[in-house]
Amino acid sequence: MIRFWAVVLFCFSWLHASSQTKVISSELMDSILVIETDIGKYHISSYGHGIIEVSFSEHGKEFSEESHAVIARRIPLKFVEESKKHLKIKSGEQKIVIHKSPFKLYFELENGTAFLNQNAISNTKIDSDSIQIAFDISKDEVLYGGGARALGMNRRGNNLELYNKAHYGYEERSELMNYTLPIFLSSKKYLVHVDNPTKGVLDLAASDSAQVRFDLIAGNYRYHVITGQNWDAILYNYTFLTGRQPLPPLFTFGNFASRFGYRSANQVNDVVRRFKENKIPLDAVILDLYWFGDSIKGTMGNLDFHLDSFPEPTAFLQNLRTQNIRPILITEPFILTSSNRWGESVQADILSKDSSGNIYTYDFYFGNTGLIDVFNPKARSWFWNIYKDLKKKGVDGFWGDLGEPEVHPSEIVHFGGEKADEVHNIFGHEWAKLIYEGYKTDFPEERLFNLMRSGAAGSQRFGLIPWSGDVNRTWGGLRSQVEIALQMNMQGLAYMHSDLGGFAGDYDDNELYTRWLQYGVFQPVFRPHAQEEVPSEPVFKDKETMKLAKQAIDLRYALLPYNYSLAYRNTYFGEPLMRPLFFDFPEDSVAQTTTISYLWGKSFLITPILHKEIESQEVIIPPKSVWIDYYTNERYENISEKSAVILKETNESSIPTLVRAGSIIPEVSPITNTAQYSPDKLIWKLYLDESVTQNEFTVYFDNDKRNLSSAFVSDEYKLSYERNDNGLFVKVYKNGILHQEFYDNNVILDEDNRNITVVISNVD
Repeated sequence: MIRFWAVVLFCFSWLHASSQTKVISSELMDSILVIETDIGKYHISSYGHGIIEVSFSEHGKEFSEESHAVIARRIPLKFVEESKKHLKIKSGEQKIVIHKSPFKLYFELENGTAFLNQNAISNTKIDSDSIQIAFDISKDEVLYGGGARALGMNRRGNNLELYNKAHYGYEERSELMNYTLPIFLSSKKYLVHVDNPTKGVLDLAASDSAQVRFDLIAGNYRYHVITGQNWDAILYNYTFLTGRQPLPPLFTFGNFASRFGYRSANQVNDVVRRFKENKIPLDAVILDLYWFGDSIKGTMGNLDFHLDSFPEPTAFLQNLRTQNIRPILITEPFILTSSNRWGESVQADILSKDSSGNIYTYDFYFGNTGLIDVFNPKARSWFWNIYKDLKKKGVDGFWGDLGEPEVHPSEIVHFGGEKADEVHNIFGHEWAKLIYEGYKTDFPEERLFNLMRSGAAGSQRFGLIPWSGDVNRTWGGLRSQVEIALQMNMQGLAYMHSDLGGFAGDYDDNELYTRWLQYGVFQPVFRPHAQEEVPSEPVFKDKETMKLAKQAIDLRYALLPYNYSLAYRNTYFGEPLMRPLFFDFPEDSVAQTTTISYLWGKSFLITPILHKEIESQEVIIPPKSVWIDYYTNERYENISEKSAVILKETNESSIPTLVRAGSIIPEVSPITNTAQYSPDKLIWKLYLDESVTQNEFTVYFDNDKRNLSSAFVSDEYKLSYERNDNGLFVKVYKNGILHQEFYDNNVILDEDNRNITVVISNVD
């Protein structure tokens, strides 16, 4: 067990000396240990699964149970012992030791290893409406978290604003982006979640090299300490606390046609036709702003088809769906005073107000606007009815844009008297929630696709699929994407992805476009998207670029069984799709901070090409591991205790892609749409190696429909193999029943005697 120390420091809204803070009394009340001190009450509780909650309320204030993030239920705490000096309680593998005078709170593992302790600060005063929570850390801890940022994997030394805000045209560094989170993780294997989404600052040892500090403007004084035996266990526990991602529809794992933006039904139909003519797989088309207006300014809030350019919207949508192309529409929470729905929204009383109760209007890029108050039950119902209408016409998914909200004046007062800065960071969360709840009620057998660029801790449970915002269409923009996605995967939001090819600007570089798409094969959502100055769709590229793009897209579809199975494991267990190397190699110092190479699931080691016209690419080979080149079967072994760096010669048709020795990679024979996906097209590829004697992999098939509140309806196909002195034995099971067997005399080995292909056909 790794040993580490950290100290939790608390500052309150009055002067006090920590040496005088002492326990007056303690009592177990239901599942909570209530400790009264001379400055207020601490509440300590457990959710099991390595999760301890600590909260504080000053004298005269009630303990608040309200949380946007937590959905788990507490379990009873168990006293271990009490003495004059200490209280000791137990929860699972954790113990908490409370020193009574002066008050201190220690977290220990069951074996007595201390890993965190709280020690109140002396002589500290902060504003009475503010909250400060600080943590002392050791010098060797690598720090992660804080949401979506481009800072380097080790975020130690950064002072980060906690306020969701778009950063247009960012490249290699972005300190503030669309999705901030009050979370930090340590290389010492723990996660701290502050259960307070208000505006604030997360200081990751920037002001004091031995301290992490949260400064928040208001809200609850509560945090969770989460531990686990390994990183997968920590994420399992965190997503147990805050919820797991529902399984998205199957088309989520296909190819999207998207740009800013398609101006007419005829243009959309022409793009779809071009994909078919060039035999490039396609599953969905995303309509940006022009579906509801002929201009990007003055029309936001119409939220209905612009009939001049989309004259028969229902027929248009159904025509796409007949071709198994899923239409997805952009929406925003802004109703412009010039929009067709302004009068309706005023009459329905669904817009945000000022302190006097009047509708708050203001100017931003798209026009003079009001903001839908997603905290108001009337507004939620009004907004959902628009979505429901569009869904009935044939829309298969939605895109929630500008949901930080992009411009959110502090003077706005939301439903219930909540100030804008207090709820800003959960605006997107509540917006995603209203769509999710609408689906559960009105379309219970439909899986939700909801693309949103902003949310909060726990938003994953509402099916929110985030992306990394308006990245610049440059090599610098590409270089930041691996870090952003890995960090968000570590914080429970496994579907973070980027606009493939880059979004902002008119830089036209076919090599950049190709390399971004090749990386996109191994990120959660394959969605090229850009401003229309340079086409985002491969069908408008030159012949060679289109050929390379098609190869990448074909590979994306070939890996559908593998990728869909990763999605299942994310939904069941909270496992990330993109994995930092230290998840599997936690003791290696290179693995703790690198973004050169990463894991796609547990089987692929991926190294994107992030620089123009390079002839060789560094690849990180983790310690004590063996890897096989996906394309050439070349073998790479690192027998040392540390990561090694190798150089691989680049080629235009792929990025370095290695498979962990012994892995089973399920693939599908060629398809051009996920609607063609079925078990009788399944192919198993075994990457055999002398270092591994057995393995197994499970592939999930279903009807792509599920009630959001019910269990999966699924067929499971599991392949297992074993190698011993008698040869190679392969078995395929369907729903736990032996379906096929293969032995040495009827499997085909490649020339390196490592790779066999088992084709499953005629499966009922």
